[in-house]
Amino acid sequence: MSSNDKPTSMACGAPDRAGRRTFIAQAAAGLSAVSMGLPAFAQARTKVKVGYLHTPAVDGQIWTGMQMGSFARQGLDLELVQFTTGLELFQAMIGGSLDMLSTGAVVSNFPARGQGKVFLINNVEFATAQLWVRSDQGIKTFADLKGKKISTTTGTTAHVFLDNALRANKLDPAKDVEVVNQRMADAVTSFISGAVPAVALWVPFDITVKQKVPGAVKLVDASAYFPQAAIVGGWAARNDWFDKNRDACQKLVRGWQEANDHLIGPKSAEAVAALQAAQYAQVPLEEFRDQFKASRYYTSAEWRKLYADGSVTRWLQQVTDFFVKFGNIQNPVPASNYFDTKLFLDTIKA
Repeated sequence: MSSNDKPTSMACGAPDRAGRRTFIAQAAAGLSAVSMGLPAFAQARTKVKVGYLHTPAVDGQIWTGMQMGSFARQGLDLELVQFTTGLELFQAMIGGSLDMLSTGAVVSNFPARGQGKVFLINNVEFATAQLWVRSDQGIKTFADLKGKKISTTTGTTAHVFLDNALRANKLDPAKDVEVVNQRMADAVTSFISGAVPAVALWVPFDITVKQKVPGAVKLVDASAYFPQAAIVGGWAARNDWFDKNRDACQKLVRGWQEANDHLIGPKSAEAVAALQAAQYAQVPLEEFRDQFKASRYYTSAEWRKLYADGSVTRWLQQVTDFFVKFGNIQNPVPASNYFDTKLFLDTIKA
């Protein structure tokens, strides 16, 4: 999911390749080994380069797992590399600098082009995408948007949501409005400055809008179109890496399962507070809780049912259909082929 004007909860910008990644992974691995009474050097470890976006809908399970040591207990040494958008994530993975990634709606894009295998879903981005308008420029309803500019980052979760929202309110995204493509931080800056009267964004960029444009109005969020236009985010691996490292992918799933079920389990309030304190300290806890609630999470057992009954595949395909049309993808790979449900179902037993 840059400019100098970015929300404090998202350390966006150029990929943070020299930051917290290797040190944290190795520290967590070492602590895990010590807790089991085994020397760290005795643990057989698999190093995995993982790209991610710094927003709770994408990295919530990652950082919870790092804090808990759940990935380390699976023998994984995750080298985490932060990016600004899912588009940049996939470009890096396709180029070979990442083994796998965690992202939002873009997980339904590149795999449909044959670039990446989806194998794990984090959540449904229930209300993470939002449309904000400036009432001081006369925008109070969808009808008021006709002929106006709307800034967003095309090809992302926000763009998919915006397309759904406009069509649901009888506006043609190609004819009735002008969609302005900008990096999200720049799109928000344009909205704040008054250069555009509307912006389709994802949380936590809403924090900046609320702080700097007190009269801004949230016209709608993605929850209004669930489940007909559900947007899921999750994990994809490079095709060749996935084929050769299925065991490592299963270990990743097991580590993710422990983190996910802790994050949304009986001690969810404590887990969310720990995540905020460690990774989102600049965001007040109550605001962070609201960001967390903007996504719909499921236990691993619930996900197992959603994988098995085809729900997740249908959700992925819905967004793929948008990208096929918007990106003019020729001979797209259907979600039923690019999404490997078997790995999760073989790994997570009922």
